[in-house]
Amino acid sequence: MGDPLDMDFVSDLPQSIIESILTRLPIRDAVRTSILSSKWRYKWSTLTQLVFDEKCVPLSTDRGLVEKSLVHFITRALFLHQGPIHKFQLSTSYLQSCPDIDQWVLFLSRNDIKELVLQLGECEWFRVPSCLFNCKKLTRMELFRCELDPPPSFTGFLCLKSLNLHQVIVAPEAIESLISSCPLLESLALSYFDSLVLNICAPNLKYLCLEGEFKDICLENTPLLVAISVAMYMIDDIAEHFEQSSSCNFIKFLGGVPCLERLSGHIYFTKYLSIGHDLERLTITYRHLKVIELYQVGFEDMKEILVVLRLIMSSPNLEELHISGSSNTLGEIEAADVDLWEKLSKYTFQRLKLVKMTEMSGVPHEMEFIKFLLSRSPELEIMSIMPCGCDIDRRLNMLIELVRFKRASAQAEIIFIKD
Repeated sequence: MGDPLDMDFVSDLPQSIIESILTRLPIRDAVRTSILSSKWRYKWSTLTQLVFDEKCVPLSTDRGLVEKSLVHFITRALFLHQGPIHKFQLSTSYLQSCPDIDQWVLFLSRNDIKELVLQLGECEWFRVPSCLFNCKKLTRMELFRCELDPPPSFTGFLCLKSLNLHQVIVAPEAIESLISSCPLLESLALSYFDSLVLNICAPNLKYLCLEGEFKDICLENTPLLVAISVAMYMIDDIAEHFEQSSSCNFIKFLGGVPCLERLSGHIYFTKYLSIGHDLERLTITYRHLKVIELYQVGFEDMKEILVVLRLIMSSPNLEELHISGSSNTLGEIEAADVDLWEKLSKYTFQRLKLVKMTEMSGVPHEMEFIKFLLSRSPELEIMSIMPCGCDIDRRLNMLIELVRFKRASAQAEIIFIKD
């Protein structure tokens, strides 16, 4: 038996453990282990996860030198690699219109790639090579700032479960076709799209994140959605499109998501849902919805207020409600139905424990809404209110009015955050 001091315990570890160790190292350090001994010379070359960024090479003020070194490092790593590559991630601002990327994607398409992340520079747009659509085993794909054009022969990513497209130039019909041709898709994120009309058909979709200038969104077949986050930006032509719309956006977007657990809507989301809204006609119940976040709600518009009421009244198990007001609330205020709050007196929020209201201006609609929540929430623990940058007298009047409101919950605490 040899001297224990001469034994190389690390080198004799099972390959799965060695790979686990190497995967946790930056790829540059993992490759450097090849100089440890003859046993370690090619251990890194069988890694199934390869993550590259500019830290792979020495940084320099000469941008061209860094780009050349990075291309050489990645090309050599792929050339020496052995076996399948399950994950390839490239995040760098140094590579933009680099022809070598096409060859790398071609190489990956022949090596059972399952996860692909391409996040390149901020200047030029990278055109994704057509060979990407031959990666039939992809389960996750994230593309940032690129052009995407599926070929006519493309029949879909049958294994894809997660798709993230950020600042991607692609035809609207191509996006819809891409989504519908991924039958296992569970997570979808689309961000920074312009004037997009989108119909989403994804029967296994659970997580949806949308951000951009959307003219219209329809969830046609998404019965398993549990979490939605939407940020809608509005420019003049989209605003005009909203005003001319006659269909009920609430039903188109939220009418078929009975399993929803968390909803987060930003900027013009409630404005969008209010188009064609009919409070009496909507009957869906969100029994699983526990958290609602609505930002920049226009409390000067009764249609937007009705959208908020529709959501919370249709969510019997709601636990948290976060709402911020709109900066336009101090403008012209639309008159409310004097009997509205009496009509809603039959509703009780049995599970609601936390309410956070920010950017409140103290206008009547806001105060009536807060009063309604306090009086109909027997389990409420915290009502947190942060006023907007209004004058001291308005804040004081808000506070005086708040302490007079009746509370259905004996333990309800009102927190008024002045700054």
